[in-house]
Amino acid sequence: MFGRRKRESKAEENSEKPGKRTKAQAKGNREIANITYIFVALFIVMIGYLMYFIAVDSSSVINNSYNSRQELLAKKVVRGRIYSADRQILAETIVNADKTETRNYPFGTLFAHVVGFSTHGKTGIESIENFNLLTSNAFVTERLQNTISEEKNIGDNVITTLDPALQKAAGEAMGVYRGAVVVMDPETGKILAMVSKPDFDPNTVDANWESVTADTETGALVNRATQGLYPGGSTFKIVTALAYLREHMADYGQYEYLCNGHFEKDGQVINCYHGISHGQVDLKQSFADSCNSSFANISTQLNKKKFQDTCNELLFNQELSLNFSCKQSYVPINTNSDLEEVMQTAIGQGKTQITPMHMAMITSAIAKDGVLMKPYLVERIENYNQDVIKEYKPDTYGRLMTAEEAEILQTFMKEVVQSGTGTKLKGLAYEAAGKTGSAEYTTDKSESHAWFTGYGQMGTKSIVVTIVVEGAGSGGEYAVPMAKRIFDQYFGQNGL
Repeated sequence: MFGRRKRESKAEENSEKPGKRTKAQAKGNREIANITYIFVALFIVMIGYLMYFIAVDSSSVINNSYNSRQELLAKKVVRGRIYSADRQILAETIVNADKTETRNYPFGTLFAHVVGFSTHGKTGIESIENFNLLTSNAFVTERLQNTISEEKNIGDNVITTLDPALQKAAGEAMGVYRGAVVVMDPETGKILAMVSKPDFDPNTVDANWESVTADTETGALVNRATQGLYPGGSTFKIVTALAYLREHMADYGQYEYLCNGHFEKDGQVINCYHGISHGQVDLKQSFADSCNSSFANISTQLNKKKFQDTCNELLFNQELSLNFSCKQSYVPINTNSDLEEVMQTAIGQGKTQITPMHMAMITSAIAKDGVLMKPYLVERIENYNQDVIKEYKPDTYGRLMTAEEAEILQTFMKEVVQSGTGTKLKGLAYEAAGKTGSAEYTTDKSESHAWFTGYGQMGTKSIVVTIVVEGAGSGGEYAVPMAKRIFDQYFGQNGL
């Protein structure tokens, strides 16, 4: 009896095992399936990233100066040409009888910084478009034949947005002064000219490399248009005026200030340029006359957080999203800023720094009713038979201000020309608007950088011109006449 119960109990125990085993197997199968799904998902992500990398990122990785792939490409491809917008050669590779190659720059110093050089590293467009210049999209049969015969293929050509006539006008206007010029089309974002002084000859930069790099005083290799950081001086009053408008849009027309040549509050003193007394001024006339005292007064009425927000919305304190390298502009304003910092910033002094390129972008947004088009230097890539490989279209960077705000700033900038510090641009066949600046940069207050940023319009044509002249003095005296020469060239005028 006892033995039978024991056998029955054992049988029952054995009868439960298949069920338990089935559940365990099901659980194991689910775990295997989950792991399989994860690995499949990871594989799909990897394939997707690989496809994205090949389509989007591969050229930029190869274009990196640390990538040895460039040397391999250079052994197989004759570097392509760089052209101006009207197809004048800005850079080309001459293949000598002994098969050695020489990079030639027909315009010498004129396009030195923006086109750059391709020896001892690469700069400018030579660097930006290095991958395309070392890539050949000639006919497949031709490339195959060259490979078999161990001949180099001909690299693709880069067609830029640069206008040689404007570049020459900008270079001649700058003359012997140090500084920078940026000329843009606000409707498209095309950079039409970019000048930096002092310059260098890219044809001889290799032979003179040691002397050029040893000259740290002039910084001839630095592209001041994109890498030069300057106090904005009174051109920054564009930003301050916009900050005030945003807090006082309903009543900004009622603003009044009596200028006696200086503004003082809590022991802090701001003087107008050369101590000039501007008398009774409203906001527009304060802007036109570039009245430091009035703008110092305005700064005390600004909400510091909103002032900071306006600066950030105008792309300060952030990396600019461009296809070429540009230094980050800086404004120190925050909620903890003291009175001195706020007043100095409001007139573009103190710790404020901006590149000419960035200033041109802000001006371009004003000229285009608040919308900034993304600045670009390259229009298209062609093979050496002029077949288009890739084309770049105008692209919107973003809206920096409302159309109403832009319209008010346009009115202010036109008044600068009509009755303020920019009257040398008055009465011409085209309409000009702008803002001048005299930015102190040392403890010697008699020394300042001369600024002008503005735009010109005639019919459907318009351009933005931004100029900084190092240590020259008054923007109205030095930078404005330079801008006039560039406007005259573009609009085909003699200033009449």
